[in-house]
Amino acid sequence: MCPICTVTVIAGLGISRLLGIDDLITSLWIGGFILSFSFVTIDWIHKKWPKLLIAHGVMQSNYKLLIIVLMYLLVLIPLKLNRSIGIALNRLWGIDKIILGTIVGSIVFLIGIWADKYERKIRKKVLFPFQKVVFPVLALLITSLIFYFITR
Repeated sequence: MCPICTVTVIAGLGISRLLGIDDLITSLWIGGFILSFSFVTIDWIHKKWPKLLIAHGVMQSNYKLLIIVLMYLLVLIPLKLNRSIGIALNRLWGIDKIILGTIVGSIVFLIGIWADKYERKIRKKVLFPFQKVVFPVLALLITSLIFYFITR
């Protein structure tokens, strides 16, 4: 995650607060963004240096997990340092809304990816253009609406 992306996430959180959007809703999308960016980074590394990981004996699953964890840390640590995370009254079910939303958003985004892959496997074709993008985004949108009504 580049520093500009992290600053953009923090700024987006601030702007969404000014607009009155709950941190839980915003952080659902942050979680999806972090996971998506992690997968893009992993694919980029595979294309840029395909033999690097094999030559040094690094197990691919360990390296992928490391990248994903680093991406979350590169976003969540600055949010903690600027005191966006840890606000006493910004909790749902006893969990900070940003942490909860990031976790739920990541899980829902992953479910959307799996649903797309499952649908492609069953039908053996793509149902509509940009299905790969629509499934995860639609999953985040539906979850956002659910949490919107929960937090009203």
